[in-house]
Amino acid sequence: MLDPFCGCGTSIDAAQRLHRRWIGIDITYIAIDLIRKRLLHTYGQSITSSYRVNGIPSDVSSAWALFEQSPFDFERWAVSLINAEPNAKQVGDKGVDGVARFPVDAKGRLGKVLVSVKGGKTVTPAFVRDLDGTINAQRAAMGVLISQVPASRGVLDAINHGGTYKHPANGQIFPRLQHVTIADLLAGRRPQMPSTVLPYIPASQLVVPTESTPMFDL
Repeated sequence: MLDPFCGCGTSIDAAQRLHRRWIGIDITYIAIDLIRKRLLHTYGQSITSSYRVNGIPSDVSSAWALFEQSPFDFERWAVSLINAEPNAKQVGDKGVDGVARFPVDAKGRLGKVLVSVKGGKTVTPAFVRDLDGTINAQRAAMGVLISQVPASRGVLDAINHGGTYKHPANGQIFPRLQHVTIADLLAGRRPQMPSTVLPYIPASQLVVPTESTPMFDL
């Protein structure tokens, strides 16, 4: 099955359920990320080894190339690396490029981690102050600043003075403000955050047969 405009992945999900070989293509990274999360929710972690994703940065140089080609797609890609949901539009975001959500109690209420991405060669303490102010304005729990370049001493000082967040369910303490580079994320290092829920609207969960399935492309 070939879907050259795969969007939210309905045809891909159907092909996977029917054990068909499939290829999905889309011009926007947010569509690719949505489909990956949809497959993960429906089929579980094992699904990730059964398909390949082409055209997504795998090292720092390709991350720079994506930023130069499309800063907006770079932001959405960076946000997805910490399991947060990117903004659908780049209008009125107040410096926030995505949101990660996590359970805070047994009633299903969710806390928010705001994500701000800076893809340029300069990161200043003003970015941290802006993120801090937006956390307060939106009553979010935490904020993460992602950049391509390492944090300066001023940025680190602003981060370190951001205070802490205490999870109401288990009392675990997290830094309220954090900074992480693209190189860190590509190396598998992640911010200190509560376990997040998968972003986007998930497909229904499926009990997957144990038989092996062929390789697919996304």
